[in-house]
Amino acid sequence: MAAWLEGLSRPVLVDIARPALIDAFLDDAGWGKARRQPLPGDASFRNYTVLDDGWRRAMLMDAPPDKEDVRPYLSMAYHLRTLGYSAPNIFAANANSGLLVIEHLGDDTYTRLLDHGHRAEPLYTLAVDVLIDLHRRPSSKTLPLGLRPYDKATLLREALIFVEWYVPEISGRPITEAAHDTYIAAWQAALAPIFLAPKTLVLRDYHVDNLLRIPGRNGMAACGLLDFQDALSGPAAYDLMSLLEDARRDVSAPLATAMLAHYRGAFPEIDWAAFMVIYRILAAQRHMKVIGIFTRLARRDGKQHYLDHLPRLWRLLRHSLNDQALSTVKLWLDTHVPPSQRGVLRSMHA
Repeated sequence: MAAWLEGLSRPVLVDIARPALIDAFLDDAGWGKARRQPLPGDASFRNYTVLDDGWRRAMLMDAPPDKEDVRPYLSMAYHLRTLGYSAPNIFAANANSGLLVIEHLGDDTYTRLLDHGHRAEPLYTLAVDVLIDLHRRPSSKTLPLGLRPYDKATLLREALIFVEWYVPEISGRPITEAAHDTYIAAWQAALAPIFLAPKTLVLRDYHVDNLLRIPGRNGMAACGLLDFQDALSGPAAYDLMSLLEDARRDVSAPLATAMLAHYRGAFPEIDWAAFMVIYRILAAQRHMKVIGIFTRLARRDGKQHYLDHLPRLWRLLRHSLNDQALSTVKLWLDTHVPPSQRGVLRSMHA
């Protein structure tokens, strides 16, 4: 006996091939006759397709439910729009099937604009202004009920991606139990200051690939937000660091300094030295996590181009590790991953 998929107005078999399921979803949503232009994939399991029927455009998000749950995306998109930010509107959704039709916010991603020679400072200033606006609001307004915290377990789990993927790749063998335990201990010591910081909404992937400049909108609404489904409650420094210590794009030192000064000027009451300690701890954690993720993408998924970013990540990590708060992590790295093992990895295949 066939079961019916929830969320569609007509019956569809649960074992239906995904292309046919997408066709049925788009027909039901009123986009069945639209032209479809798939966009290049990224590091996630989601696929995006531009829908254009001649007088309107939208985006199809295809997130296979065995790989990803779209419900956090739906709830956070709604929350961000209630705060006045430009997350995409949702035109149609079948959460059980992982299919959404969302607002097309335009083609002017920060990455595209910068690649075409647009001045960086106005774009980054707008992105920082969004964070200033968000962080000025009381957490009772910005944190949705039930939002998970960026807690020690999560931060440690992310940091472990480095030893699970990068270390075996450069050593040719899994990390020893002793090295694994001392790595965790090093990070437990380093992370302690983070939990003293006030909590705010942390979008977690706040960088130029996930930001757009939307024509015809002003103020905060001019900055489109694309990737926020992994948002958590955590320190304000995280998204600012994610923007200015971009894993995939060089941010010049003068620009980063100017943006830090711009943010600092909006919060004269904060202890800036303490803020920057947290900033550098989070930067080191993120850079080591991403080194592991990019190694995994190359090894497991055959996405070799992510290895090109490793030298940048190591440069950023080296700078962060100069902070005394990270002395335990720096000592672990110097012991287990000497400088000769940091940088470019050879091409690999899954």
